[in-house]
Amino acid sequence: MSHAESREALEAIARREYGRVLASLIASFGDFDLAEDALQEALATALERWPQDGVPRRPAAWLTVAARRRALDRLRHRAVQAEKREALQLGEALRQDERASAARDGLAGAEEEDEGMPDERLRLLFTCCHPALSDEARVALTLRMLGGLSTEAVARAFLLPVATLAKRLDRARRKIRAARIPYRVPPEEEWAERLSSVLAVVYLIFNEGYSATDAEPAVRRALCAEAIRLARVLAGLLPREGETHALLALMLLHDARRDARFTPDGALVPLDEQDRARWREAELGEGLAALRASAACAGRGAYALQAAIAAAHVLAPAGDATPWPTLARLYAELETLVPTPVVRVNRAVAEGRAHGPAAGLALLDALADGDARRLAAYLPYHAARADLLRRAGHVDLARDAYRSALALCRGEPERRFLAGRLQGLSR
Repeated sequence: MSHAESREALEAIARREYGRVLASLIASFGDFDLAEDALQEALATALERWPQDGVPRRPAAWLTVAARRRALDRLRHRAVQAEKREALQLGEALRQDERASAARDGLAGAEEEDEGMPDERLRLLFTCCHPALSDEARVALTLRMLGGLSTEAVARAFLLPVATLAKRLDRARRKIRAARIPYRVPPEEEWAERLSSVLAVVYLIFNEGYSATDAEPAVRRALCAEAIRLARVLAGLLPREGETHALLALMLLHDARRDARFTPDGALVPLDEQDRARWREAELGEGLAALRASAACAGRGAYALQAAIAAAHVLAPAGDATPWPTLARLYAELETLVPTPVVRVNRAVAEGRAHGPAAGLALLDALADGDARRLAAYLPYHAARADLLRRAGHVDLARDAYRSALALCRGEPERRFLAGRLQGLSR
């Protein structure tokens, strides 16, 4: 295996196994920094050895044992330097664990450990997504510690200086230590809120990649792929939680349409006008299967409703056959769970297509009466209002609404789409 091939293999393994190995190390040592440092050293050793020895059959177990040895070395050094009794005791306990591993023919034989290695990723996810941390910290920690992305890669994804992102990660780790955030799956009375936080972080990662931002397309695709991978992990770890399957379904059904979302010159294409031949069938199939798995669980939450809305779009035989009355009902149900302007605006669009633009405009007018100042800076509100006014034949009012939406545009695809609609009114 060439050096380039071994590096590529290592990077792929790191992305796939990093979170599981790191979670196992944290569970063993109870120290985030020690676990991360030890794993980084193990990865460096792997990059040196695998080109000569070949990639192990069970690389996660190889990395785990190698990292444990690095951690033990660090603990021994701490004990010698500071003569800390706790460090010595922990080192002895872990030394016994090391001897048990070594009995399996050393490092290479330790590959077999992978089959019995407990999966601690759920505990790591709940810790990284603890409500005591800011949204930015939760997203950064999850990508770094579960996704195995380098600090540089996470910074690049969010268009931040590396130093800024590094400080954010350091503050989050210090917060975990200072607040004594437990490394555990939360108790039953905290379960719903904490799981909601985890799912929200995963969806934030996906949306950062899916939304039209200034980040490079390859970076955005990588973020979407990482969010979907994390959702698959969650669905596997929590098979009876319907919202985990629903979030996976929602992201897959959106991501399957990624190639059809933009025209060749970069303008946004509305869902019902997209070229369905460019949708990815395998992802659609997996997304619909995940939605069925969600439906088999008790209850129907916000992600399940959003996934059902996405499924209604993709299952329609053609864009002009979109079941708008069904979508309007689903959005109305979603609004009872998530009564936000975002949901109301989407419901207004569906109502306008199902029952005429006046019905949609009435919902938007009622929303504006209650929150006019915040809506003034909300682009989707102005874009939805412009489209409904255009469909109702109120050309002058539609022009004004399109101009308001254009003034708030940050992404080029939306700007081109809205400019095209505005230009169409002038013909």
